[in-house]
Order: sequence, then structure tokens, then C-alpha cells
Amino acid sequence: MQHSSSKLEAFGLVHGRRSPEPKTIRFEIFVSKGFCELEVAAVTHTLSLANKVMAETMFEWRYVSETPGVVSGANDMLVRAEPAIADHGFADVMVVVGGRRRKPEPWAQRARAMQRRSLLVVLLSDAATSFIENTKNPAGKVTTHWRDAVMLSETGYHPNMTFNLAESSDGIITAAGGSSTQELMIALISPLCDGPKVAELGNRLLLQNIRTTSAEQPRDIAHNEGLFDQRITAAIQLMENTISEPLAMTELTEQLGVSTRQLERQFREVFNDTPAKFYKRLRSKRARAMLQETLLPIIDVAVATGFGSSAMLAKAVKDEYGVTPTKMRERKSVDLIGFQ
Repeated sequence: MQHSSSKLEAFGLVHGRRSPEPKTIRFEIFVSKGFCELEVAAVTHTLSLANKVMAETMFEWRYVSETPGVVSGANDMLVRAEPAIADHGFADVMVVVGGRRRKPEPWAQRARAMQRRSLLVVLLSDAATSFIENTKNPAGKVTTHWRDAVMLSETGYHPNMTFNLAESSDGIITAAGGSSTQELMIALISPLCDGPKVAELGNRLLLQNIRTTSAEQPRDIAHNEGLFDQRITAAIQLMENTISEPLAMTELTEQLGVSTRQLERQFREVFNDTPAKFYKRLRSKRARAMLQETLLPIIDVAVATGFGSSAMLAKAVKDEYGVTPTKMRERKSVDLIGFQ
């Protein structure tokens, strides 16, 4: 994260430890008419639960807007917002939630002023998209919701854009938003929490897994219309449920009640691939996640993804991603939470 030392000090930390008199961290949530209610609720609910887990009021928040007063969201949620004056009354962190985009963006000037003061700015989904569109050569990597990332890739040159859940560029965090906002908030406040408290916060939010901010967004398959075909959906679910002990194609088709030729025809129509190759890619993708986000030995990853040996895993991963499991694990630190 850019300006990491100043950011840690702003969060009341010194050398990774809480200061004797921890500071209350103030968040401001920037909303405009038509804001995303899901993202607002994710921010406030996570901070509220964090205060309960910490057994003290570590985090406070307020709503700000370019049109102070009652502001309505995309689905008629109402919040009462204070005026956001461009160069006055800053919080420690400003979170700009997604919503209808405007030109120029009402939060942009305030974001630049906070950036100059080394105060953190977080842009979610639509706000992140606007930032990417209007920023030439950002200092670091940027991201947004995959639906906009695909559009931006097709309409312009954005070499620093990724499909990760969140990225940091010179004190501004861009993020996919949506339901991943809770995990992003946990990443932001985790320096103030020890491991057990982070785990408890995740449990209270009913998060089975807390993804790292460098994890890739789920995309492509999720919005493929072919998945509305129940037969394809059933096949993929069966494949995902048997990754550690993959089935032969004859066993898989028998459980699905279709012929091998019929299943192959359906997969070629939807994915332009064979079921066997699709199955292997699912296992390779699961292996990639385990290599990058856990500390399991490579042989254990191989067994958990049905490859049986390190050599077979290495070949599958190299064929799919162009690097060996060892190199893949070296490319990123294995942090469960946090920014690279």
C-alpha cells in the first residue's frame, strides 16, 4: 500500500502494534443520489460489528454528499448526509460507494485533497470505474467491478488494470465493491485486530472464507447464459463437488443421466471446450487459489485437487498458467488479508 507508514500511524499503529491510547478512526461514506445500498450497508455493518468484537468504539462513521440532507439510493434507501466541502472537515478514511456516475464526479476534488494529506480514499465499483477512466498512468494497479473492467479493456488502454478484488495506487484504493465490500473493510481494519478477532468478525458476518484483496473476482462463468441450462449447471456442480476425487467421464455422465456424446456437445456449445478439459481447468483453478492463499505443502494441494502427485499438479498448472506451482507461490506473499 502506498504511504504505508503514514496510513498505519493514521490508524493508531506503531510498528504493527496498537498505541497505548488508540485513536478512534473516523470514516466518511460519500453518497450521491442513486447510491448502491449494498455497499453502504456492508461498510456500516462491518464497522458496527467490529466495534462489538473489539468491545470498544474504535470506528465512527458519517455520511457526506454534494447534496446534503436526505439522499436516496438506487432502491429508495434513505440516508441523511452532511455537506462534503472540498477542502474542509476530513475524516481519516473516505469511502465512495457506487451509484450513478456523473461528470465531473462530485467526490473527485475532495479525494485529491485527502490524497495530498496522505489520508485514505476508497473507491468502490462505479466510483473506481470513473477514476480509471479519468486518470492517466496511475502510479499503481487499479481495479473495478469485472463488468466495467471488461468494458474498459475493450474501449481503452489500461495496462495497470486488474480483475482483482482491490488494488492500491498512491493512497487511493480501487475495489470491485458489491458483496466483496465486507472483506475489503476487514482488510482495512485488520491492523487493529488480532487473528482471533478477525476470525470472530468473519464468523459474525457469516463469511465462510475471507478472501485476500489480491484474489481474482468471480467472473466469466457466472454471467454465461449457458448456466441457465440445468443440465450444464448440474454437470459443473458435480465437477466442483468431486475436485479432490475426480470422476471418469463415464461415471460423471452416468450420474448426470446423459450420454458422453450429449454432454460433449452441450459443453462445446456453451464453453467451446470438452467436459474433460473444463473439469481439469476447474481443478487447476482451485489449485491456484490454494497455492496463493494458503500455506499448504504443494503435495497436499495436489492431493486436494485430484492430481495425486506434485509432478502431475506442476504439469497441469504450467499448462494452464504458464508457471510452475513453486513460481506461482513465490510471486505473491501468502497473506490471508491485506494489500500487496
